[in-house]
Amino acid sequence: MDVRYQLEPQLTAAEFIDILHRSTLAARRPVDDAATIRGMLAHADVIVTARIDGRLVGVSRAVTDFSYCTYLSDLAVDVAYQRRGIGRELIRRTHEAAGSATTLLLLAAPGAATYYPHIGLVRHESCWVRTRT
Repeated sequence: MDVRYQLEPQLTAAEFIDILHRSTLAARRPVDDAATIRGMLAHADVIVTARIDGRLVGVSRAVTDFSYCTYLSDLAVDVAYQRRGIGRELIRRTHEAAGSATTLLLLAAPGAATYYPHIGLVRHESCWVRTRT
């Protein structure tokens, strides 16, 4: 399996929505609101993709100041390609692109809570959230 990883700031909303569906992340993202999806992509600081034979099989999207912190807001891997190290590599490349000296933060999807400790991330108990209005 030859996976091609790259920074892809011009990822289209259609491809992003498609991978969100194929990864199950669509249940927690506004996939029926194209304007919001376009904004999510346009204002992201780092978008890393994973492709096999040109087909998008994974994406990570992050917001960062490139100095102190990086918020990994989306990590989506096609369910047909999970458990092959693609998510781990997307995280590594995202952190590298944002600056390895930054602290990488993310909110885990409920079904992925056991995945992140497995790849070396540490749970932080004091996260506070103000939901969208």
